[in-house]
Amino acid sequence: MAGCNEILLVRHGETDDNAADRVQGQLDPPLNDRGREQSRALARSLVDEGLRALHSSPLLRARETAEIVAAQLGLEPTFDERLMEADTGDWTGLPYAEVIAVAPADFRAWRGADRSFRFPGGESVVEQAERVAAALADVRRRSLLPALVVTHGGAIRVAVGAIRAVPGAVPTGQFVGNCALYRLTDPADRAP
Repeated sequence: MAGCNEILLVRHGETDDNAADRVQGQLDPPLNDRGREQSRALARSLVDEGLRALHSSPLLRARETAEIVAAQLGLEPTFDERLMEADTGDWTGLPYAEVIAVAPADFRAWRGADRSFRFPGGESVVEQAERVAAALADVRRRSLLPALVVTHGGAIRVAVGAIRAVPGAVPTGQFVGNCALYRLTDPADRAP
């Protein structure tokens, strides 16, 4: 069961672009069959969490995941553009292998959440971190808790780095799997 002050972050289910190892950024593909099944399994796993609110990125892959979970839990999702994945600019739609081959240092900087990194023609890590942190702060202030937030891998990485997730949460730069769940507690609830 989720703690009364927890926010649970989850990455959306799989899309065909995920399966093909492509940079999605703010592309808007739907879930594939595997992604829908992952979302149904996620919903079943959350039944006993006592969740009171559900927030989501409006991008279709997150929206579909949230709607599948909402149907199981009897919650109404609230959509917030600040929870969207980074604007990956010129990398959008490219295979990860191509990005790594052409710009290995930039790829490492991005995956390491280097605050000075900016996607060529897109958003910076700092810009994404600030908007995601603001959205999560609003969830904490204005929402019933515990709450579930359906978002994206990059958003989870910057959120964890920005607001210090509980021990065992995703380290900066680590891959965030589809429908992987991470728990954020209120910093005021932790011992010094």
